[in-house]
Amino acid sequence: MELSEVMATAFEALTLNKMRTVLATLGIVIGIGAVIALVSLGQASQLAVQSQIQSLGSNLLTVIPGAQTSGGVRGAEGGAASLTLDDAKAIMTSPQVTTVANVSPELSRRAQVVAGGNNTNTQVLGSTPAYTMVRELSIASGRFITQQDVDGMDKVAVLGPQVVSDLFGDGANPIGQSVRIKGMSFRVVGVTESKGGSGFMNRDDIVFVPLSTAQKLLFGVNYLSSISIAAKSEQAMDQARNEVGYLLLARHKLSDPTQADFTIFSQEDILGAASQVTGTFTTLLSGIAMISLLVGGIGIMNIMLVTVIERTREIGLRKSLGARKRDIITQFLAESIILTVVGGVLGMVLGIMLSYVVSILIGLPFTLSLTSVFLAIGVSGGIGIIFGLYPAQKAAKLSPIEALRFE
Repeated sequence: MELSEVMATAFEALTLNKMRTVLATLGIVIGIGAVIALVSLGQASQLAVQSQIQSLGSNLLTVIPGAQTSGGVRGAEGGAASLTLDDAKAIMTSPQVTTVANVSPELSRRAQVVAGGNNTNTQVLGSTPAYTMVRELSIASGRFITQQDVDGMDKVAVLGPQVVSDLFGDGANPIGQSVRIKGMSFRVVGVTESKGGSGFMNRDDIVFVPLSTAQKLLFGVNYLSSISIAAKSEQAMDQARNEVGYLLLARHKLSDPTQADFTIFSQEDILGAASQVTGTFTTLLSGIAMISLLVGGIGIMNIMLVTVIERTREIGLRKSLGARKRDIITQFLAESIILTVVGGVLGMVLGIMLSYVVSILIGLPFTLSLTSVFLAIGVSGGIGIIFGLYPAQKAAKLSPIEALRFE
C-alpha cells in the first residue's frame, strides 16, 4: 500500500468513532501540554530569579558571619557576631585591598513597624549612605540615609514601596510622617524605587534606618549582620574576594582559611544555587507530567486493542484479498501515530497558551523552550509507535479464516 492510501484509510477509520478518538488523544494532549507548560514556567521562574539577583549588583560581594557554635552544636551560617564596623572600615581603607570600590556595612533584623492603626512585620536594615551605590538602589521620593543621620544616630527611616502600601495605602505619600519601630518614633524621609521580588529577595518590603541607630537604639548590638562590597569591576571580583578574605583573616587573628569565622560569596554563587534549585524543581515537575504521557500511551494501546477486536472481520477480509502482514501492521501503526501526533500538536498549543496565561497572572516573564516543544512532539510520536505496535502485531497475526468467522 502507498503511504497516501495508508494515511487516508487511517483517517477514515479514526473518524468513524469521533468520541473514542477524542478520548484516546486526550491523555496525550494533557501530557504534552503539561510538560511544555511546566518547563516554560520553570525557565521563566529561573529568569525571574536571575533578574532579581543581578539587580542587586553585578559586581557585588557579600561577607556574612560564620556559624555560631553553642554547646558543641554548630548553627547556621550568619549566626555568629564576628563582623564589626571596624572590619568594614578596614576593607575600605586598607592598602592591601586594591580592587574594592565601595563598602556598605549592614545590620538586618525583622521587626514590627506601626503607622496609625496599621502594622507590618518587615525587615529593618541599618545602613549607611554607601548602600545605594553598592546595592544599586534608587530613591523614588525624598532622600536616603545620610552620613549626618549616621553620625547623629537620627531616628529617620526610608521605606520600601511595599511597606508604604501596607502602612499608608497604595499611592500614599509618607514623607514627613512617622512610623514606630520597637516603640520608637521614626520620621519618614524617603521612599525607594520598586525593585520587585519575593520572600528574602523582596527589596520593596524593607525599612532603612541609620546603622548607628539600628545598633545602639533599636537592637543594642555592636556587630554587623553583613558587609556588602562593590568590586571595581566584574573581572576583579575574584581578586577582591581574596584580598578581603586575607585581610579579615589577619584582623580576626586566624592563620587557617578553613577556620574562617566569615563567608564571602558573590552574586554568581547565589545565582548558581538558585538556578540549581529551580532547575531541579522544573525537572521534578516535568517528570511528573511525563507520567501522564505514559498513561495517555496506555490509553491509546487499549483503544487500539478494542479496535482490533471490532475490526476482526475487516482484517480477515483484507488478508484473504492479499493484504500482507506488513500492510496490517502499517495500517494500525499509522492510526496510532496519527492519534499521538495530533494529540501532541494540540498539547503543544495548550501548553504554550497555559504558560503564557500563567506567566501573566503571576508576573513572570513569558519564555518558551523550543527544545521541550520538539521533544514533546517527538515523544508523542514515539509513544504512538511503542504503544501501537502490540495491537498492530496482534491484528497482523490473525488467521484470515478465523477472522472472517468472528462474530
